[in-house]
Amino acid sequence: MTKITFLKKNGIYYGFRETGHSGFADEGDDIVCAAISAMTMLIINAVEVSYASDVDYKIDEETTDITVKCLAALPEYSEDENKRFAVAGLFYAYYIQLCDMLEDYYDFIEVSEVEE
Repeated sequence: MTKITFLKKNGIYYGFRETGHSGFADEGDDIVCAAISAMTMLIINAVEVSYASDVDYKIDEETTDITVKCLAALPEYSEDENKRFAVAGLFYAYYIQLCDMLEDYYDFIEVSEVEE
């Protein structure tokens, strides 16, 4: 099972942690893993390129555990309200997409939030 925990501060989404393998299918045929991986890289690239914001991310190649954080979503780190809204919106959109996936893949993914 892949567990995705979204990080929030004062209700604002600013990152996530992903751990584990979905186990939906064998490596190379696992559509759940492929979807999560594609969405994760979309978030990283969109924030870095489209919103010119630093993204702190770590990918453990052995375990495939991933941590992604972008402090530009938080008011204490960015004065640009439009950028904060856009970055936090991307993280929230990912959360909503994963919650939608739970309807069909509840045995393979777990989605939660933590206020830090």
